[in-house]
Amino acid sequence: MDKIKELIIHIESLKNDQRFNEAIRIIEDALIKYNGDYRLYEELSDIYLYQWELSKWLKSVNYALSLNNDSATWNYLKWFILLSQDKVVEAIKYLELSNKILANNSEVLRNLWWAYTMIWNSERWISILNRALILSPNDDLITEDLAMALIWAGKINEWNWLLKKIWKKIMA
Repeated sequence: MDKIKELIIHIESLKNDQRFNEAIRIIEDALIKYNGDYRLYEELSDIYLYQWELSKWLKSVNYALSLNNDSATWNYLKWFILLSQDKVVEAIKYLELSNKILANNSEVLRNLWWAYTMIWNSERWISILNRALILSPNDDLITEDLAMALIWAGKINEWNWLLKKIWKKIMA
């Protein structure tokens, strides 16, 4: 196992114990030696997000993207940041890139659906959610989102089928 992976496992343990200051100190020390490794910035931004220090979080994400533009995680985080700044159209570009890099991730797909609802691009809704549900057939949130998308699209027969599926699951 490489040294960075070992550090990340330790940092994750500290984060789970909410020992954020200690985790930040370890990351900062590691960045002196491994300043080009985007994974350390991922850990740092995760802490900043938890602590809701958005300006530090944004700096960390932007720097990590400059180191590794092909990171699905970083593009996903950039989407979240831009969305929180009401820059929906720009945010969707990063979420699409995350989806391209990390294909077949049901959570990315579910968020992509949500992003498209914000700009009312209904053409993509149902296909995105169907794909997400195929990947995660037991995910209640995806199922509920698909039900809403079907209603909004006026696809009542499909909605009725999905509603029956949900009902059977509840009654089981």
